[in-house]
Amino acid sequence: MEDDAVVDLKLVFHDLVQFEIALWNAVDARLRADCDLQLTWFEVMQLLARRSECRIQDVAEEFGITVGGTSKVVDRIEAAGYCRRRANPNDRRSSLVELTPEGRRLADRAMEVFEAELETRVGSVIPEQDLERFAATLSALRAGGAQPGCAVSAGQESA
Repeated sequence: MEDDAVVDLKLVFHDLVQFEIALWNAVDARLRADCDLQLTWFEVMQLLARRSECRIQDVAEEFGITVGGTSKVVDRIEAAGYCRRRANPNDRRSSLVELTPEGRRLADRAMEVFEAELETRVGSVIPEQDLERFAATLSALRAGGAQPGCAVSAGQESA
């Protein structure tokens, strides 16, 4: 028997956005409680942990936010002692941002908390095969949204 049901894309949008908000809030609350670290800072610190040479521009591009907004977030993380800027040997107009030893320790601890919360909120709820399909679907949607002429772009995301 053929299924004539039509997926209501407005409902898909609503559910996806509501889930993203709930997941963000839960992960943020857990990171704040266990590590005294907000999720926005954690995201930036994880990028710095993965890349040995990272400029403000690189962070802005990764998260689809403005250079000015990125600079303000990095300023706050730096003021807390978790990262530092150093001269960029390849470009005197920019600096490179790197984690301090304290920032690296915090990022490592926060990653454990982050992964545990994701396992609780997502991994323990969805069977592995469905999760693999969901991940592939999200990847396809993001890739499709990044295509020229598409209404969705990475620049509309926020950190």
